[in-house]
Amino acid sequence: MKNIIKTVAIGAGILIGTVTTVWAATEGREVDNSGLFVWIFLGFCALIVVAQLIPAAMMLFGVVKGVKQETAEVAPVAVETAVK
Repeated sequence: MKNIIKTVAIGAGILIGTVTTVWAATEGREVDNSGLFVWIFLGFCALIVVAQLIPAAMMLFGVVKGVKQETAEVAPVAVETAVK
């Protein structure tokens, strides 16, 4: 158990150490000067768009499935006439 925790801790440390140097290296060459929060905001906007596409796709498939089905025969309805 200790070996697993030690391995995970070492792996996380290596990952964090590598990411920070890559992040620092890319900061100097950006032209648009958009930081991390701009990209987080754009990712959140993309998440909203994708979340709205899921129900739209489900409705589209439902409509296509409904049109594709054969029309069911409707039972005749008895018409009652009111006698006065």
